[in-house]
Amino acid sequence: MTAGLQAEQEAAVDLPRLNRTLRPSAKPPTRIVHLGLGAFHRSHQAWYTHRAGDAADWGIAAFTGRRPDAALALAEQDGLFTLVERAGAGDSFEVVGSIVEAVDGANVQRLAELVSAPETAVVTLTVTEAAYRLGTDGQLDRSAPDVVADLALLASGSGNPTTPLGRLVFALAARRSAGAGPLAVVCCDNLSNNGTVAHNAVAGIAGAWDPSLAAWIDANISFVSTSVDRITPRTTDADVAAVADSFGYHDTSPVVAEPFANWVLSGDFPAGRPRWEDAGAVFVADIEPYENRKLWLLNGAHSLLAYAGQLRGHTTVAEALRDNSCLHAVEQFWDEAESNLHGADLQIPAYRDALLARFGNTRIAHHLAQIAMDGSTKLRMRAVPVLQAERAAGRSGAAAALMIAAWMDFTAAAATVQDPLADEIDAANRLSGTGRIRALLGLVNPALAGDAAVVGMIDDLCGTFGEPAVSP
Repeated sequence: MTAGLQAEQEAAVDLPRLNRTLRPSAKPPTRIVHLGLGAFHRSHQAWYTHRAGDAADWGIAAFTGRRPDAALALAEQDGLFTLVERAGAGDSFEVVGSIVEAVDGANVQRLAELVSAPETAVVTLTVTEAAYRLGTDGQLDRSAPDVVADLALLASGSGNPTTPLGRLVFALAARRSAGAGPLAVVCCDNLSNNGTVAHNAVAGIAGAWDPSLAAWIDANISFVSTSVDRITPRTTDADVAAVADSFGYHDTSPVVAEPFANWVLSGDFPAGRPRWEDAGAVFVADIEPYENRKLWLLNGAHSLLAYAGQLRGHTTVAEALRDNSCLHAVEQFWDEAESNLHGADLQIPAYRDALLARFGNTRIAHHLAQIAMDGSTKLRMRAVPVLQAERAAGRSGAAAALMIAAWMDFTAAAATVQDPLADEIDAANRLSGTGRIRALLGLVNPALAGDAAVVGMIDDLCGTFGEPAVSP
């Protein structure tokens, strides 16, 4: 931390704290419960709810995931936070007031109280792809240690589940007992068919605990699929200081986001919903084309840049995109993905141009290390479908295979790998030759690992980004 920034932070201590007394804002009634209180939820679903025409009727109670810090900080501000919209030409600021309660995720009893309240109509999720504990077959892995532990706690009735979905199942059981009726669960994680994925995971845990609860969930709970999009980098000390300088108050929890935001939803809301369309959300009958466009073009490019960029010595998306080796790989992957995207309103060329502009925004420091986490899960949605579609069409799929090869190289070079299969990745990296390639690929997709041609292609592509870029 620089001396100047430290002085700014010390000065901020003397400023008034952002809250609903300093910035008068009535608290709307709690009708939405959110699991996964983080920066993206606040820049996206909370912002859309704040901007809805009927925002005064829809408050959010948001629960953290692993740690209580975000809830504790936000609770001291009555749920208020500053959204910093960071464009190339400068920043704009907005105080968002849709979160009315911020709660430690470990407070499962409070979660059950809120989910079982008849006024609650919607549960939204941003719990990360890895939290759904998907096996390579796309179904809930009931053998995952934390799933096994949660099922034991639920069966014993003597403890609280620790995973987000275990906690949700516990809360839905309370709603059934209260006779509070149907509601919608809205998955906002980057997964293909994410509503179905959420249903399978929730119903899978419920069915293993109490089959009658699973039947009740199938009859009463709607699982809405979504495509979500807004680049939201980590907040820095400098961002906190900038808010204090601009407004004269101290906000410990501002969120920085790009100007662009997109939300496409498909599904039923049996107990009602906010008018999110007032803020630009789109409701469609068939979401799959929009999901794939976003998962492949945006998220796929992000993953490719995360692994290739770090191998080349870069730290942010904007830096990696300025490297012609990385940019060429992204363009080649986009060409493959575009060949398999079909939909009248997708406007792929314009979408690609917009992504280049968004990725190149040097004022958004989107760190590659953050994107690189949970690669074994992410690649199943971002690289594998494109690779399989290309090969089914008689083409090589080399650009999608290069993403997987870059991930393999990265896992071997990184000091630590943050991934739900980190131990298995470490074991695979102790192997050599095609045995290593086959073992790592098997963690992503066993069928591809059994294809000698694919294994050989990925083996040949490994090392593509082996030379760090020369610093200018």
